Amino acid sequence: MKYLGFKNDNIDITKNIRVIEWLKIEILNSVSLLFNLLYKGVKEGQEALLDCLANIILVTYLLGKRLGLSFEEIDNKVEKKVKLGIAENHKIENWYGDLNRFLDYFKKTRK
Repeated sequence: MKYLGFKNDNIDITKNIRVIEWLKIEILNSVSLLFNLLYKGVKEGQEALLDCLANIILVTYLLGKRLGLSFEEIDNKVEKKVKLGIAENHKIENWYGDLNRFLDYFKKTRK
């Protein structure tokens, strides 16, 4: 019986590794598509760009989950990074105020 349990654990580990590899490929494909869209001038319109960015974000969360991180841990780290960027007067914040806007949005959507 112990052998069967060990064998099932191996199957789960193998499956998890395959999913991790697939997610890594998905991120690379999405980033490649994003660069291609930007290079071509986004002829397909904003919807293609939005779809690509949403896929990168989604797959990143799923990869983190497969690597043992919770969605909440990822969110907390994102929030800390945004706050650090604000505290350090990151250029994007100085030029556009995007970090504060994102932090406001992020806090509203996490409630």
